[in-house]
Amino acid sequence: MKFYNSILCFAFCFCSLIISAQEKFTLSGNISEQESNETLIGVNIIITEFETGTITNEYGFYSITLPEGIYNIQISYLGFSTLEQSIQLNENKTLNFQLTESTESLDEVVIKTDVEKLNIKNPQMSVNALSINTIKQMPVVLGEVDVIKSITLLPGVTNAGENSSGFNVRGGAVDQNLILLDEATIFNSSHLFGLFSVFNPDAIKDIKLYKGGIPAKYGGRVSSVLDIYQKEGNSNTFKMNGGIGLISSRLLVEGPIKQDNGAFLFGGRSSYAHLFLPLFDIDNVAYFYDLNTKLSYRLNDRNNIYLSGYFGRDVFEIGDTFENTYGNTVLNFRWNHLFSGKLFSNLSLIYSDYDYDLKLNFVEFDWTSGIRNFNLKYDFKYYINDKLKLEFGLNSIYYKFNPGDIKPTTESSGINPFKLIDKYAFENAVYLDAEHKISNKLSVYYGLRFSSFLRLGQDELNIYDNDNPIVFNEDLQIYQKAEPIGTESISRSNVIKDFFNIEPRISLAYQLNETSSIKASYNRMSQYLHLLSNTSSPTPLDVWAPSGKYIKPQLLDQVALGYFKNINNIYALEVEGFYKTIKNRIDYVDGADLIANNAIEQVILNGEARAYGFEFLLRKNEGNFQGWVAYTLSKSEQQTAGRTPTETGINYGQWYNTAYDKTHDLSVTGNYKLNDRWSFSTNFLLQTGQPTTYPNAQYEYNGISIPSFELRNANRLPLYHRLDISANYTPKPKKDRRWKNNWVFGIYNVYNRKNAASITFRENRTTGNNEAIRLTIFGIVPAVSYNFKF
Repeated sequence: MKFYNSILCFAFCFCSLIISAQEKFTLSGNISEQESNETLIGVNIIITEFETGTITNEYGFYSITLPEGIYNIQISYLGFSTLEQSIQLNENKTLNFQLTESTESLDEVVIKTDVEKLNIKNPQMSVNALSINTIKQMPVVLGEVDVIKSITLLPGVTNAGENSSGFNVRGGAVDQNLILLDEATIFNSSHLFGLFSVFNPDAIKDIKLYKGGIPAKYGGRVSSVLDIYQKEGNSNTFKMNGGIGLISSRLLVEGPIKQDNGAFLFGGRSSYAHLFLPLFDIDNVAYFYDLNTKLSYRLNDRNNIYLSGYFGRDVFEIGDTFENTYGNTVLNFRWNHLFSGKLFSNLSLIYSDYDYDLKLNFVEFDWTSGIRNFNLKYDFKYYINDKLKLEFGLNSIYYKFNPGDIKPTTESSGINPFKLIDKYAFENAVYLDAEHKISNKLSVYYGLRFSSFLRLGQDELNIYDNDNPIVFNEDLQIYQKAEPIGTESISRSNVIKDFFNIEPRISLAYQLNETSSIKASYNRMSQYLHLLSNTSSPTPLDVWAPSGKYIKPQLLDQVALGYFKNINNIYALEVEGFYKTIKNRIDYVDGADLIANNAIEQVILNGEARAYGFEFLLRKNEGNFQGWVAYTLSKSEQQTAGRTPTETGINYGQWYNTAYDKTHDLSVTGNYKLNDRWSFSTNFLLQTGQPTTYPNAQYEYNGISIPSFELRNANRLPLYHRLDISANYTPKPKKDRRWKNNWVFGIYNVYNRKNAASITFRENRTTGNNEAIRLTIFGIVPAVSYNFKF
């Protein structure tokens, strides 16, 4: 705590030294939606005299400090009428504003000119934001709106295969993405093995994806940050909305706890396709359900509290032989406190848990695993003046890892209970971010994060000769497990291994002219957790493991350079190039057993990874037709060289394609509003096939045919492409009726492309010839859903 206090004192002293002696005053307040009192994130507050401004933070708060004078204030937010007000600033003032939803008008187009200028000057780059309204218009499989599948239409973001969970960013693995829901970590983002994401679109307020130039307040992952905030609820009136689809439905209820001061929100979803399976004499079961909740209350003008939670569960059964349940549970209590018009704070107490349970009734055992953490965050935002803003804070996370607990389901099973050793860790960080407008043309965002990771004691820890848990057999040219020479038990209050890392971040923007700028960024990040999986996408069975004596933390260095231009205030062009390297990326030896392995260090090696590429994004933001074209040209590789000259490493120490390398990735997204009743949307995707490994020969041993495989990931699946379309019909609402509804009709994979999820090889029993078998998840899929609100 002394170290944390020193950091905070340093930040305050630093701020005091750089405050100008000129007399200035602060304008601050909150901006919300008039109908619901819901605070709005990312609202532009523009001072037209200076062509400068600020935006609201994650809780709708803004602050800007200016010299004494009379200013014209413009407040603009996409989809809302723009406010314009003249203010005399001769003292510190608190002004709260409320925005109303509006159709596009000439005035809004004019105001957006200044908004786009502000975006050009913003030093943040490699950041994509999608409104929930945009996501709801996209055609998706089975008509179910999906946050995760929507972001894969952005440049630099790909999926791990059709109907696979997770996503890959700039050639990174799925476990390298930090996914936050109201600041709580989500460890598995999918329902039904990737068919849906865990995020209920009706409960979501804001979505932002950081691919590079990541602020210092984020840490713990080396690829991206997906930051999602839930709505706070309507504190004016009681509201309900929901939807009914082919295989699932949802309902969200919100209303005031106390008029204008407090609100509640409850949302739920559930699938029900399994209810119809008995009609076809199918005993299998597969369904999910989840619950979102949030309570918010304004204690006074300086204090707000929030309590938010999420609970989701998936159930999968195959007759009486197999039962599988898994899901996330998160709970977050937050306290916003306003020290002054310049200093805003947020204290968060967060609980996050992911658990997995597998019952194999035919062998009579029950296997459970999971990861649990308790998180304390204390963040500050200090708005010094119109040229400088600081963010600083601390973060402490306590982890408990349960890699597996096997128990017999009956006394007669003959299976002895077996518990893999629980692991514990403590991750801490302090950070300082600064957004600095150096001149009218140059703006910089720089920061520093200091992180530490303490691997705490456990009941049993293997000891190996020369601390080497994996050995190389030179005669057989293979890696083998080393036999432990003993074990040691270490108290949880002691530290097995500690790591400390300094993570600098910097982004800058230089304005070339009124409509264009160039931006550059560098960031170093550390990741102390590792997902143990040798598949290209995560599965519920995957296990998380902490860094420690035999597993080193991953270290990222990434640079990016981009060109940004606004064209006639209608189009926006973003072009970026990036290069990143990752040290200590774990790799698995051939034949590695990852499940129920109490000594995972015996089957892994430390390697390195690199990715580089070019991203192109052209957006049309105005008019009846809107959308974007996104293209990525990239390369993602991994290398695990031998530790000695005689070792082969993986693929003989050569660089090889990662399982998520996709050379070309093109997506086209469009939405056309025909009139007030009909709108149409379409997506087109074209991607290089995923890397895979095929056999190149076979030999017989004792009458058994044994395949011989090529080098790892030396082959690829066929080219992936598909076209989706949807139509949205909104009936004309009846007068004096609060009930509103719309129908969504969609076709996924219009031309019925049989994209390969995998290709396997077998011997044809009739001809005796070898043949390739393509596994396809989806062909053409029509869908219809009904949405309502009142």
